[in-house]
Amino acid sequence: MVKIVIDCFGGDNSPGVNIEGSIDALGKYKDLEVVLVGDEQKIKDELAKQNYSSDRISIVHAPDVIGCNEKPTEAVRKKKDSSLMTGIRLLREDDSLAGLVSIGSTGAIVAATTLRIGRVPGVARPTLCPMLPTMKKGKIVGVCDSGATVDCTPVQLYQFAIMGSLYMEKVFGVKSPKVALLNVGVEEEKGDELRKEVYQMLKNEPRVNFVGNMEARDLLKGDVDLVVCDGFSGNVMCKTVEGTAIEMFRMMKRDIMSSLKHKIGALFLKKMFAKERAFLDYQNYGGSVLLGASKVVVKGHGSSNRTSFAKCIEQAYMMETGNLNPELSKILSEKKEDNGDV
Repeated sequence: MVKIVIDCFGGDNSPGVNIEGSIDALGKYKDLEVVLVGDEQKIKDELAKQNYSSDRISIVHAPDVIGCNEKPTEAVRKKKDSSLMTGIRLLREDDSLAGLVSIGSTGAIVAATTLRIGRVPGVARPTLCPMLPTMKKGKIVGVCDSGATVDCTPVQLYQFAIMGSLYMEKVFGVKSPKVALLNVGVEEEKGDELRKEVYQMLKNEPRVNFVGNMEARDLLKGDVDLVVCDGFSGNVMCKTVEGTAIEMFRMMKRDIMSSLKHKIGALFLKKMFAKERAFLDYQNYGGSVLLGASKVVVKGHGSSNRTSFAKCIEQAYMMETGNLNPELSKILSEKKEDNGDV
């Protein structure tokens, strides 16, 4: 059995979506168990609304919650009875637990994982890797990093490429994923000294199918499978894409409602609009995996719905069954033997 810890609080719609998504995931994977962590009575109240089998669900009481507006390091230190910190403690102490899924504070999740769970041997810094849809049907693109490490070193970016490549291959079945470095131009000589150094490192790395620099405007084209960047640039890029999609649909709705002619035309295109909306909806693509942590940790969007939360659990399940961390540890150990700086 694959046992996943569920932080039931911290999100905009918690604990409802956390529990609903968990039940959906249990229905899909018969070898999955979940440990629901949080206020026990509130969890039981939500479960009472659902039609489910309790044989693969357990509850661990945790009365406190870490809010998204709290300082991560202080919250991690002071709120030891929060749902997140209780889940992290369980994950650290119980070897039978494979991973944790949370839609709470990103900063608190990254800090708690780094301080309490630790990293895969050889990993300089874990990285958050969300998945985004592209313009090529059925193809997605990963972004490493999207906010875990704002200021990166060359070695960290280099490792993001290795970890992200392995993730795309093991979890999503992408053979020899194409990896690009986010930059201000596609030419090899473009960018600051950090990007130039990383370019040369990736250019000479046989384990990474490096295809060169990529500008942010090309993110959704579908020409690459993974984009490597520092956490500041990646976070801004992802949120810009998300915001643009949301505002485009708002603009389209406004224009459609502006005249009867537009409303009639929209009726004929209703199915197409629904299809495109679903394609661009981040809720359908799960969360960000914290690659490099010694146990599986998935951070979902704070406003996740039932579908998105179930996808996050699916990501955690696929990482564990794909033996991602053991393979990653093996690769980085080999690299360390080859040259001591990685």
